[in-house]
Amino acid sequence: MNSWQAWRKQQRAELMVRRECVTEGEHRRWSAAITALLEQGFPSLQRNVVGFCWPHRGEYDPRPLMNFIRERGATLALPEVVNKQEPLCFRKWWPGAPMKKGTYDIPVPDNTGVITVGALVMPMIGFDQMGFRLGYGGGYFDRTLIAITPRPLAIGVAFEILRMHTVHPQPHDIPMDFIVTEAGIYRVAATGLMLISPEECAAETLR
Repeated sequence: MNSWQAWRKQQRAELMVRRECVTEGEHRRWSAAITALLEQGFPSLQRNVVGFCWPHRGEYDPRPLMNFIRERGATLALPEVVNKQEPLCFRKWWPGAPMKKGTYDIPVPDNTGVITVGALVMPMIGFDQMGFRLGYGGGYFDRTLIAITPRPLAIGVAFEILRMHTVHPQPHDIPMDFIVTEAGIYRVAATGLMLISPEECAAETLR
């Protein structure tokens, strides 16, 4: 593709409009379904350091899930952009933590402790049949997944209406390990997305 950046920019804009047109009732139902699937399919999050993103412009709201796993032992963190060419910095978050406005005016913790995450629940503007994520275009999550050792478990979350045939992945793009929509949990395999049950997912991720 001659101009994949321009193509992605157009797709990003169209998908964000589609997402923002979701009714309040649909958003509430779909978000509740995603939360239930994440609770059932990923009990390993309850004993992990989990990075998530503050909901932005109609994204799935992960805060109910985060409260659920925090009450069961998880440590939570939110990302902060320190430098546009560097991996994200994750700062510890808890209900009532001091916050400030960060990149894109998304709230981030205000100078709380820096911690290393073992899992990421990542919002997606779009996703494709091979498990690649379309984000906001900064490349932050790709750089972060490469930088952290061992690599965190990468769980992409989005509504099913944001599925694409392909994002035309580039060499720097990293696929998710799992994708969760209101329709189910998908394992990302070499052949593409495979729908699995929450029980199968829990067994795999608890190993």
